[in-house]
Amino acid sequence: MKGALPRGNGGSARAQETGALTTIGRMLDQRAKTLLKALVERYIAEGQPVGSRTLSRASGLDLSPATIRNVMSDLEELGLIASPHTSAGRIPTARGYRLFVDTMLTARPVDLDQASPDLAAARGQLHPDQPQRVIAQAAHLLSSLSSFVGVVTAPRKASVFHHIEFLRLGERRVLVILVAPDGDVQNRVIFTARDHTQAELVEAANHLNAHYAGLTIEAVRERLKTEIEALRGEIGVLMQAAVQAGTQVMEEAVDQVVVSGERNLLGVQDFGNDMNSLRKLFEVFEQKTELMRLLDVSSRAEGVRIYIGGESRVVPFEELSVVTAPYEIDGQVVGTLGVIGPTRMAYDRMIQIVDITSRLVGHALSVR
Repeated sequence: MKGALPRGNGGSARAQETGALTTIGRMLDQRAKTLLKALVERYIAEGQPVGSRTLSRASGLDLSPATIRNVMSDLEELGLIASPHTSAGRIPTARGYRLFVDTMLTARPVDLDQASPDLAAARGQLHPDQPQRVIAQAAHLLSSLSSFVGVVTAPRKASVFHHIEFLRLGERRVLVILVAPDGDVQNRVIFTARDHTQAELVEAANHLNAHYAGLTIEAVRERLKTEIEALRGEIGVLMQAAVQAGTQVMEEAVDQVVVSGERNLLGVQDFGNDMNSLRKLFEVFEQKTELMRLLDVSSRAEGVRIYIGGESRVVPFEELSVVTAPYEIDGQVVGTLGVIGPTRMAYDRMIQIVDITSRLVGHALSVR
């Protein structure tokens, strides 16, 4: 499907750029679009600035070199291509890649049986013996297939409590014990407005367990908004405090990000010599906090999402792109994976790699 891939998310500035690109896309005639598409594809394939003679052959259009040069001059004025100082040819800009991906790239779901041999072979590379191993294998698979960097977030735990207990620690100090369905136990100390007896704490815990166990923390919070007035005052206050403690537990839980193939970027000619930018990027890989933000946003989109040239506000320079997709277990999105590489990447192939791997991971983690 053309133009159906979700784009990066970047606030009002990004919205303005999206509007500008839409206007530019409408302004271009078919000849200009054909030449831009040919230029981008040629540059992706060869990594060299594209001249008018080469573009004439690659586009298949019967145009004079002078006409092509005029069209390229127009595309340059629109910020879609640029002319390196050392060459008479042109290369795509981040804006040019964005327009190419949004309007000229055809990306369809790929059946594994119809995929290229290396993608089809990926089916047997994820072994569902334990989730953590699947995540590590998936990151390595993404890196191996793309020759860039693979990133995968581990499945998020649902914010559901199976059982709750309150334990009096001292004056106005209460220990909240939250037990998840999988047996995981989290403890939080809360401070109350007045001192409570252990009998009051047991009453509050019993009420929570009887009426709210099995619900997500978010669902409990919403129900309490409407039911709090019907509850005896002190029980209601304790329940609200318990929900707040549960929310903190979920916010503090660190989703693990597995990164594989960082060193592949050292061999990418587009920025292999830009050590300052690479150093910033490796810091992102090490800290992983910014990566989590990017992948969390991506998990809210359906299908493959593409960020080009810094649109994600995570990558430290314009020459980098990120292709991501969420993966599901039993129909629920639980994580995100993707490929990080240069803007000069074969987007159609990266889309296939990310799409197929997301389905394989979901299938492997769904096997009981």
